[in-house]
Amino acid sequence: LALNPWDVVLCISGTIISCENAIVVVVIFYTPAFRAPMFLLIGSLATADLLAGLGLILHFAFVYFIPSEAISLLTVGLLVTSFTASVSSLLTITIDRYLSLYNALTYYSERTVTRTYIMLILTWGASICYGLLPVMGWNCLKEPSTCSIVKPLTKNHLIILSVSFFMVFAVMLQLYVQICKIVCRHAHQIALQRHFLASSHYVTTRKGIATLAIILGTFASCWLPFAVYCLLGDYTYPALYTYVTLLPATYNSMINPIIYAFRNQEIQKVLWTVCCGCFSSTLPFRSRSPSDV
Repeated sequence: LALNPWDVVLCISGTIISCENAIVVVVIFYTPAFRAPMFLLIGSLATADLLAGLGLILHFAFVYFIPSEAISLLTVGLLVTSFTASVSSLLTITIDRYLSLYNALTYYSERTVTRTYIMLILTWGASICYGLLPVMGWNCLKEPSTCSIVKPLTKNHLIILSVSFFMVFAVMLQLYVQICKIVCRHAHQIALQRHFLASSHYVTTRKGIATLAIILGTFASCWLPFAVYCLLGDYTYPALYTYVTLLPATYNSMINPIIYAFRNQEIQKVLWTVCCGCFSSTLPFRSRSPSDV
């Protein structure tokens, strides 16, 4: 096959995604202090994005060096599983943030740990099921007319994935609206109790809402173009449209470590310890609310 520059760009994106998220996975896995539910969810997100990056690299390698229909189905299945798990992990993090604010008094309990494991099992179970569909025979290799914009996925398969994404996005949007209301209410109560000025209350509230807007806006801007095109596009459309909408979706896996992991002070301490020994590895970690992560 002639080398497609878009495939090269996707492979480079996959390499960057893999490196970023591998750091997060290693830090969380090898740090005993990172066993709290919020770190487990961040680890799940990083693992999913790591697999997505590896899937992009493997897909490029197999398409151009070891072309095979069977291997193509496996790599596409890996990409479907990893990206589905990535989006689902973002939903679980949002749910965890909301519950940490809504049930602040009972958040740090065994019930939270159990709920976290249940969400992880459901997330990865559903993602693996979605990814196995092409391998189990739901593909368009024998009937090209049923192909979607992402071969060898069928049009119906991609519609299901797109509808699932819109449902996840709607739930996340609703939860973040509720989080904004809770943050504004808490900031107002703190301002009254401590006799803060109205301007301080305004700054605190604006900062919290801006952070949530950046998180949700980044997710939407990365995934919405591809999700909409999956519903409207057809296999007869030029492949350029698929690449143009798919590439920003991969950037979400590149941005996730920055938003959810590298901004966390505890993870920053561990990274500084590994890089230059600026902090002692025996420093106690300060428990933070997931809403701050």
